[in-house]
Amino acid sequence: MTFRIGYHPNNLHLRLAALWPGAFASMRPDFVAYPEGRDTAAKLKSDEFDIGGTGSTPPILAAAAGMSVSYAAASAPRPANGAILVTKGSDAKSMADLKGKSVALVDGSFLTYFLAKRLEEAGLSLVDVERQDILPVRSRDALRAGDVSAWVAMAPHLEQSLGSGEFRVLAHCGDLIPNRSVFWTIDERGLSQQTLTDFAGELHRLGTEIASDPEKASALLTEDGSESERRAWTRVVAERNWQVIPATKTVLGEQQAEADTLFKHGDISRELTIN
Repeated sequence: MTFRIGYHPNNLHLRLAALWPGAFASMRPDFVAYPEGRDTAAKLKSDEFDIGGTGSTPPILAAAAGMSVSYAAASAPRPANGAILVTKGSDAKSMADLKGKSVALVDGSFLTYFLAKRLEEAGLSLVDVERQDILPVRSRDALRAGDVSAWVAMAPHLEQSLGSGEFRVLAHCGDLIPNRSVFWTIDERGLSQQTLTDFAGELHRLGTEIASDPEKASALLTEDGSESERRAWTRVVAERNWQVIPATKTVLGEQQAEADTLFKHGDISRELTIN
């Protein structure tokens, strides 16, 4: 039976796995490309692949929709991977100043959870802002044009945009949320616990190899062949923690905390038990 791993551009572990010679060789996988991490649940349900990797939010939304989610592994936390940006000349000085304002983000990703937690600190909720579900490049352009008041940005668009000097950080992600990648499936795909354990082990091995050879990884990720893109990818790879751990009680507890927050904010309609 073929083991199919879905990957999309924003999950660098699995994107590199599809390119890395010998990755997951013991599992003899087929790698299935798809464009958008938020489509992972639908593609698992329609039997397009057996397992995928996303931010923390998509599996929670899948569970809220009635799917039986099983977690295999998680990345290390990524405290630098998100920030809320405004223009340099914005009147917004704190999160409280966003009440009633429009905020661009990839809604339904970890950015929604990040935004919810920062709003909570200001005594606000998700319903107190007007969320605009816009992909990153268009979000940046909308903020620049004044069509939105803030943008919840993630790497690598975050670093690229700050480099332009047009924007400033209203709120960092920091350690407010764990901000891990999680690797998961649904029970309908019929993966055994041993398969999930083997998958986590192969991810850990791959992460170790990537961390020891960022130049190799950056060459594989460089699409246009330019030296500037290769250098940018080398920096991204070298600065990232590539550690992968199994889906421990700690990871599941973090997912539970996020599910509770999204329920409190009204983003999911029922309370969940993550296990």
